[in-house]
Amino acid sequence: MRIAGLQKLTLLDYPGQVACTVFTCGCNLRCPFCHNAALVLPERMEDGERMEDVLAFLEKRRGVLDGVAVTGGEPLLHDDLPDFLRAVRAMGYKIKLDTNGTLPDRLRAVLEEGLADRVAMDVKNAPELWAETAGAPVDMGALARSRDLLLGGAAEAYEFRTTVVRGLHTAESLLGAARWIEGAREYYLQQFRDTGDLLAADGLGAFTDEEMRVLCETVRSVVPTAALRGVN
Repeated sequence: MRIAGLQKLTLLDYPGQVACTVFTCGCNLRCPFCHNAALVLPERMEDGERMEDVLAFLEKRRGVLDGVAVTGGEPLLHDDLPDFLRAVRAMGYKIKLDTNGTLPDRLRAVLEEGLADRVAMDVKNAPELWAETAGAPVDMGALARSRDLLLGGAAEAYEFRTTVVRGLHTAESLLGAARWIEGAREYYLQQFRDTGDLLAADGLGAFTDEEMRVLCETVRSVVPTAALRGVN
């Protein structure tokens, strides 16, 4: 598994846990607004972290950290991800896994083995706009299987999340996204931030905090649990 980086402490990436974040390299989507562009395109990565070094760090931090958030890129692309998760689990850590939902069979295998306590799945947009927003063709049937795993309780805890981008999202499209996950326990609308390292920034921008609040209220008509992230 190619590990692009390690954030040694986070209070944000794993809700309710003092955690670290492990970033895997590579993704099968090309979302133009992605703020981890260097992780999506492996050729941009000059170096990274060896898995054994990350595991050694985690061994030393036992009793200090509660959990490990594994994100990307798309972690489930890596065949040896379960091996890494087993080693992390053996140390007693809670595990949060981020995914774009395109690999439901791999997600199911991880969940059936009990290798993730919390899953965060991206909801890119309304179904008819998903591929455009993701910058690549998508299999909506596969995405629906991942969604149904989470809605059906395969994970102890889960969330769906949408990064809201001016130029890609509207109130109507966000309602479509919300209808696609109706019944979700947790749904977050995340404020878009231009990190300066986007895949394709042309024509994209952020909604104001007030506009984000209005969009969230609109979405709550379908998913009452909807909340905001990254808004003051």
